[in-house]
Amino acid sequence: MHIRDAEITDLETIAEIYNDAVIHTTAIWNETVVDVDDRAVWLAERLRAGFPVIVASDETGVLGYASFGHWRAFDGYRHTVEHSVYVRGDQRGRGIGKALMIELIARARARGTHVMVAAVESGNLGSIVLHERLGFVETGRLPQVGAKFGRWLDLTLLQLTLDDSSAPGD
Repeated sequence: MHIRDAEITDLETIAEIYNDAVIHTTAIWNETVVDVDDRAVWLAERLRAGFPVIVASDETGVLGYASFGHWRAFDGYRHTVEHSVYVRGDQRGRGIGKALMIELIARARARGTHVMVAAVESGNLGSIVLHERLGFVETGRLPQVGAKFGRWLDLTLLQLTLDDSSAPGD
């Protein structure tokens, strides 16, 4: 497995992975599938904002992808990012998500990010445990803030402090 920056040629598989998560999981709280054009706009926006989009790949193609972006749109949150990681359905449980997260954390640290936030559906214990093993700490739970598949969803917030700075370095 190799982790690298995403390329335009990866977008078809990225869209397939995203759509699988939309259709079959509560990993993303969207109910609308996307096409390659949508993912091209998303990729361009991420890159324009200076955020990474990475993929894990092998000889079979893209196995998963990950990115981070703004936590919230206000200036005061500029030192905090929220990440997302998605793994191809037939590749889950093989350490791909962990490898992508380790690379994202390294890239966030390299760009001087102070905190990385994870927002995980509370029933996704595998994801919560993975985050905790990587040093994330649960900081809150928001009951019934989402809905999918005809039921309410709770959101668990976790965060990883990436540096030990006592004040922002603007």
